[in-house]
Amino acid sequence: MQNDNVTGTTESYHRAGLWQIGFFALNNGATNLYLAMMGYISYYVNGIVGIGVVAVSVILTLLNIFDGITDPVAGFLMDKTNGRFGKFRPFMVIGNLLMIVSSIFLFFFTHRIISVLRLPFFIVVYALFIIGYTFQTVVTKSGQTVITNHPKQRPVSTTFDSLFIMAAFGSIALFVSNYLVPKYGGFTNTKLYIEFVLWVTSIGALCTLLAVIGIWSKDREEYFGGASSKKNIKIKEYIRILRENKPIRILILSACLNKFASSVYSNTTVGVMLFGILMQDYSIAGMIGIITAVPTLFVVAAGIKVAQNFGQKKAYVLFTWCGIIFQIFMLLQFCVGDLTQIRFSFKSINFMTVLFFILFVLLNGSKSITNNMVVPMIADCSDYEVYRSGNYVPGLMGAVFSFVDKVFAALGTTFVGMVVSLIGYGKVFPQVEDSPNIKIKAAALFLYCVIPIVGWLFSMLCMKFYILDKVKMKEIHSK
Repeated sequence: MQNDNVTGTTESYHRAGLWQIGFFALNNGATNLYLAMMGYISYYVNGIVGIGVVAVSVILTLLNIFDGITDPVAGFLMDKTNGRFGKFRPFMVIGNLLMIVSSIFLFFFTHRIISVLRLPFFIVVYALFIIGYTFQTVVTKSGQTVITNHPKQRPVSTTFDSLFIMAAFGSIALFVSNYLVPKYGGFTNTKLYIEFVLWVTSIGALCTLLAVIGIWSKDREEYFGGASSKKNIKIKEYIRILRENKPIRILILSACLNKFASSVYSNTTVGVMLFGILMQDYSIAGMIGIITAVPTLFVVAAGIKVAQNFGQKKAYVLFTWCGIIFQIFMLLQFCVGDLTQIRFSFKSINFMTVLFFILFVLLNGSKSITNNMVVPMIADCSDYEVYRSGNYVPGLMGAVFSFVDKVFAALGTTFVGMVVSLIGYGKVFPQVEDSPNIKIKAAALFLYCVIPIVGWLFSMLCMKFYILDKVKMKEIHSK
């Protein structure tokens, strides 16, 4: 086995191979494949199962809040786990298996149940999916602590997370808009969802297997930050830890404001309104992520360089401000320009398309950095807790973060449902074949541009009180 420890006169770090960081990041990739797929659940429940728009939004919100409640439970169990197969690997495998089984039951059978039992069946099976999703995602936010604590290596996970999340959402959007929708004629064909599930579960299982391999040699107590995982920490001590660990509270609040914005602008309905109705070419929703992937990674690479040289806090703050600026420019373009001119083909290149491409790359790169930088920053907060109290509780840190994160995401789903109902979509969601009008444009720009700007501004206000900068983290790791 390689010697991972790097010791100097004042600092001690353990490193990881680049392949280990990359493979483990596929755990995040796997869960985001499912997250991207579940972005279309409202269309399945509304168009196939037959539940109204507002009811769907409220039900999904309540289920997502339940999703958040399961996080502290999973985190508590994880902090108590350290058996033959380690602390993290069992949760990855069990979580993925639960998501596979529940996804199949959810999309294959809900519409086949008699009408009176469809909603209860959907709620029970979706709750099972949530438990599996929680088990696997809590590892993403806590497993970073054992992969590496080196200040040059830890931000590198953001590169892989950004790459795999862009690949997950970009490929899903492209797959749906350019293959499934044309093949099955829209979101009201049950065969679309069956094929969808088969692809996602297969690729997700492969990603999980590689992630397990990536963390295998690190999932041992010697990498638990110098603290014993066998220390018996009671529930009341968890409350005290959260009360006294100010960095995790500040990070949670800041990142969750970002999450609310993200859940709004990335909502499937918003994409249908923006690309399908206003631009009148829904295939752009799939193509844009693929076409801009490589240049976006250059922006992400710049963010990683900033994090390595100046600390993760500095990178998080800087690129959130960049996101605000680029989003304002995009809003101005959408307000004064003709959106139907935006086309991604060599025959129709024009100023509107080029400007949108540039702004999307800069904006998407900035969002990738801020959305994914929080994962290694949670690991910083976990290291701070070991430094402060001697308690190694990565499950608690990741679970509490996920709890609030999912509540804010759930509120975003409800918020979108309420906005579209106010413009006349109370029974069915907007469809790609709908005609554009001023109400749809106002709602789309409000959800896609205005809400993120407001959320990010409040997020930056919170970060003024976050103390884990580069200097502080060096002090923590030296001890």
